[in-house]
Amino acid sequence: MSTTHYPAATAIERPERHTLAVIVDNEPGVLARVIGLFSGRGYNIESLTVSETEHEKHLSRITIVTTGTPMVIEQIKNQLERLVPVHRVTDLTAAGAPIERELAMVKVRGRGESRVEALRLADAFRARVIDATIESFIFEITGRPEKIDGFVELMLPLGLVEVSRTGVVAISRGPEGM
Repeated sequence: MSTTHYPAATAIERPERHTLAVIVDNEPGVLARVIGLFSGRGYNIESLTVSETEHEKHLSRITIVTTGTPMVIEQIKNQLERLVPVHRVTDLTAAGAPIERELAMVKVRGRGESRVEALRLADAFRARVIDATIESFIFEITGRPEKIDGFVELMLPLGLVEVSRTGVVAISRGPEGM
């Protein structure tokens, strides 16, 4: 009697969402080079925020949210580290659950009952009214991206007109910096 042996099934790598913080020189063309790295290799950027963080040293922080298999995320980090204007790349997701926040302005048109419902939901989500007319509101909401997604989804049937989002900003937990 012969026994057939089959190779062990390999685990399929599933895409993961990672938040990367990249410290770069604050000079013209740096952002284009970072974005070019992503687009040239077919990597997706879900969220991108950039701001100068150290004026005297002329450094900026780019926060990138991207999705890929663990192997792809590792490739992205390695390729970013090789770019000349890049000083540091930190995978905030790998370092532990980072604190992530986003700001959105959400415009909703409505009268009567839908207007009252929009205000009630805004209160439940701690969104502030930053502009109001007889026919519309603009709400300001901050929080995790999932919270903003939920708020926008609930505003759709009430007369959602427009959404403007900043993108994710993130920082690692604990006393250490990048």
